[in-house]
Amino acid sequence: MAEPKVAQKSPFVMKCEKRKYAWCACGMSATQPFCDGSHKGSEFSPIIVDMNDEKNIAWCGCKQSGNKPFCDGTHSSLE
Repeated sequence: MAEPKVAQKSPFVMKCEKRKYAWCACGMSATQPFCDGSHKGSEFSPIIVDMNDEKNIAWCGCKQSGNKPFCDGTHSSLE
């Protein structure tokens, strides 16, 4: 299995609206932390999240979280 590209070694923290989001799992999207289709032809697929409420979210930026698509602090242990 291929490893995703680390987009950044910190989360993308933002206020999210009540709607669907497609989180980039490959790390290659130019519209981080969201998918722009850059994964096409790879084994990666975005993770779809349906937000039921408006709230602040810490989206994983390193793509290594054990709680994808959300940050779990894994970035702090990356070299």
